Amino acid sequence: MPSVTLIADAVYAAIAEAATTLRPDVAAALEAAVTAEPSARGREVLRQLLDNAGIASRDRVPLCQDTGTPTFVVRLGVDFPHLRDLVDALPGATRLATSDVPLRPNAVHPLSGRNSGDNTGRHVPTVTWEPVPGDRAEIHVLPKGGGSENCSALCMLAPADGLRGVKEAVVEHVVACGGRPCPPTVIGLGLGGGADVALKLGKLALLRPLGRRHPEPEMAALETEIEELLNASGVGPMGLGGRTTVLAVHAEYAHRHPASLPVGIVVQCWAHRRAVVRIAPDGSATVG
Repeated sequence: MPSVTLIADAVYAAIAEAATTLRPDVAAALEAAVTAEPSARGREVLRQLLDNAGIASRDRVPLCQDTGTPTFVVRLGVDFPHLRDLVDALPGATRLATSDVPLRPNAVHPLSGRNSGDNTGRHVPTVTWEPVPGDRAEIHVLPKGGGSENCSALCMLAPADGLRGVKEAVVEHVVACGGRPCPPTVIGLGLGGGADVALKLGKLALLRPLGRRHPEPEMAALETEIEELLNASGVGPMGLGGRTTVLAVHAEYAHRHPASLPVGIVVQCWAHRRAVVRIAPDGSATVG
């Protein structure tokens, strides 16, 4: 079987998996939140989210009617031999998943509003390419729902604002969003770089499994503190009050210009949908 077919089949399976099945780390975080949530209303909302996930997985239907914008992060080995096949496979798998899962068509022209009907179009699916050592490829599938994406933001802080300014900007923004991004959310933070880099880093931070802290102690401490501040805000599940406003806060950083301190805030809804495809040099692929 040609490698393009093997890769496309695996990407299709990963899109379907992300759309219909809650990841184990997300399910575990929601279950832990039910136990820890002091609000009776909050506990009931969390139980309903888990019930919804159970029905979606059992019936192989999407976790949410908004199946998101198809978004891929490709960590591509510099010696990977099937780049052309991989480039061809991503839009093909997206079209197939749209018709077969099915996914809601979410690619519309920004001016006319005309829908392409198959979740592809100019710069859609969205693909971020990251060259890495080796001869393998890893494709992360990260559907981005409109409600949570609408609550993403870029804050261009002054360096003098410092760490305190970063924390205040993030907490104020996420709390102001209230229930719009369907909390409990997962927050990806990108610090430093330029404006575009900060937002990209925030999205990349979302790929890390829930609960896995940044390897550098200072960044890990920042994640923990912002997570605690947000969960003390009272927004709660679906914005109805309670402790569980976020399931996790993950941060990544880049060195910055001395005159600017960009902070990218990227928000994922409670389902935090994602899946990964790993492709070997022979073109065979696994979905996890």
